[in-house]
Amino acid sequence: MIPFVDLQAQYLSIKEEIDAAVLKVLQSTQFILGSEVAAFEQEFAQYCHTDYSVALNTGTSALHLALLAAGIGPGDEVITTPFTFVATVAAIVYTGATPVFVDIDPVSYTIDVTKIEQAITAKTKAILPVHLYGQPADMNPIMEIAQRHGLTVIEDAAQAHRAEYKDQRVGSIGDIGCFSFYPGKNLGAYGEGGAVVTNNPEYARTIKMLRDWGQEQRYHHVLKGYNYRMDGIQGAILRVKLRYLDAWTEARRAHAALYDQLLANSDVKTPAVMPYSYHVYHVYVVRSQERDALQQKLQQQGIQTGIHYPIPVHLQQAYADLGYKAGDFPCAELVANEVLSLPMCAELSSEQIKIVSAAVCESV
Repeated sequence: MIPFVDLQAQYLSIKEEIDAAVLKVLQSTQFILGSEVAAFEQEFAQYCHTDYSVALNTGTSALHLALLAAGIGPGDEVITTPFTFVATVAAIVYTGATPVFVDIDPVSYTIDVTKIEQAITAKTKAILPVHLYGQPADMNPIMEIAQRHGLTVIEDAAQAHRAEYKDQRVGSIGDIGCFSFYPGKNLGAYGEGGAVVTNNPEYARTIKMLRDWGQEQRYHHVLKGYNYRMDGIQGAILRVKLRYLDAWTEARRAHAALYDQLLANSDVKTPAVMPYSYHVYHVYVVRSQERDALQQKLQQQGIQTGIHYPIPVHLQQAYADLGYKAGDFPCAELVANEVLSLPMCAELSSEQIKIVSAAVCESV
């Protein structure tokens, strides 16, 4: 079997360091936040080229608190994409604001910047672009639109650790960047985890309070907050793994290049890399009009795949109350029906990639 992601292989490659880091936390008994989380925050901020990082319990919490720190609430609208994991939209709804969708670009699959301005109303307060699959959204036009209209830009970088837009690290371009450290991410914890990054000290201060019951000092509750704190063990693990992220990213990019080469003459469409993009391939996504049949044939050969994402958020039953219908965002709907994610992780071997590629070529 060729796994979609091999977390065990990654752990075994750094087992000694990980085990020592976890044991250090156990011995310190700093299980919630603590010195390891604080050190990770400093290191991750530096890595993202930002002044501040605030560690949290999930990427969803990062989005939620970023929106709250920006003053988003009931009656406000936030422009985003329907072609994303549902957490992007859920976080907007948590604040009481209304998600407003814009279709995706047919090449990059990120938000279509040419359609953003027409979606702006007097209620619009923020734009929330998603750096999908490890490829940045087209940020310069987004920032220009936001500046003209006085809007906050919150980057959903949950799938884009180390990605760059015109030599700028994602997360550092907008007002706030949000990351997930779900285990399968390019930088993954051994459990849940997330973080925000920003250059704005007030946003950082507010998010730090909000994650810890709204308190700036113990039992002095300034804001109505949440229990969104990162575990000490996750902070320690992420510190170890952050040191390997550059090497793992280059491995992913090399794997993607090999896939591109081997699938060049196949009937599937391989991912485009935009000219402004340093793509980090959280997932390697091909498109096929026979997607479901292709996935089944690969599964029969022991090749695990994924679909990110089969149903755009505007067509999800949970968000039917937003009032959208099939046909409203044709590009997102078309892409959702065709995308298939092939095995991708730093630990993948060239031989495995050749086997997968041959199976794809034979199956379509």
